Amino acid sequence: MTNTVTVLARAKVNLCLHVTGRRPGGYHLLDSLVVFPKLGDRVTAEPASSLSLSLAGAFGQELGTEGDNLALRAAALMPGGAALRLEKNLPVAAGIGGGSADAAATLRVLVALNGAALPPMAAILNLGADVPVCLRGRSARMRGIGDVVGDIPPLPPFWCVLVNPGVACPTPAVFRALSQPLNPGLPPLPAAFPDLDALFDYLAGTRNDLETPAQSVRPEVGTVLAALTATNDCALARMSGSGATCFGLYRDKGPALAAADTLRAAHPTWWVAAAPVSDDAGDDEIGEV
Repeated sequence: MTNTVTVLARAKVNLCLHVTGRRPGGYHLLDSLVVFPKLGDRVTAEPASSLSLSLAGAFGQELGTEGDNLALRAAALMPGGAALRLEKNLPVAAGIGGGSADAAATLRVLVALNGAALPPMAAILNLGADVPVCLRGRSARMRGIGDVVGDIPPLPPFWCVLVNPGVACPTPAVFRALSQPLNPGLPPLPAAFPDLDALFDYLAGTRNDLETPAQSVRPEVGTVLAALTATNDCALARMSGSGATCFGLYRDKGPALAAADTLRAAHPTWWVAAAPVSDDAGDDEIGEV
């Protein structure tokens, strides 16, 4: 038990996303490699007799504090009250799991604050398909409707640049534009990725099946992908999730920061962020006072 807990709700990036089927109820089946760059929203919890949520950050004004907010919905699954503060640094409805990461971080801070156990996985999954993998917060393979989360070989560290053109890309509209919901899953994973060449070669043989339908909904996605591809030393440019955020992969910090600067200068209205990708927990647990 502690007085204050803060957790970094890392962005979720789908390095690849294969749509492998659709259930009769309409849920699509996925096969995806997911990583968590070292940037995101921040969720803070303090003891309180009732449940409340305050919003801050660059994108905080785009959220409501009503009960449909994912952080509040997650908190409602836990016993006791808390004063929650969500610093919203990630774009909303952007394909990088912002809401799901916030829900997962809320569960984590309340476990630390109140000593309660996590709710059942069925309740967690009901918050959203990405919440289980965001609760894990480390590189993983996500399958099914998001309910099957498994280990992958350790990934060599690298850098990514995330870019959002400032438009929402509604997930239902993207899936409706998907012409073929039955596609092959990921190629067999190797026992290890000895270096970045091996990782980038593997990713080159994968895809995001939602990328083309997303561009039909939001042509800006294609513009972002072209801009990322044109930056120096970009090993791969791809869309994350159902968009509209796209990413470029880089071997080192220098080229990633240079690419981010180039993109900001050319497109000042875009949201651009550069961050390392590593499974080192780093400052996920920001602190307990």
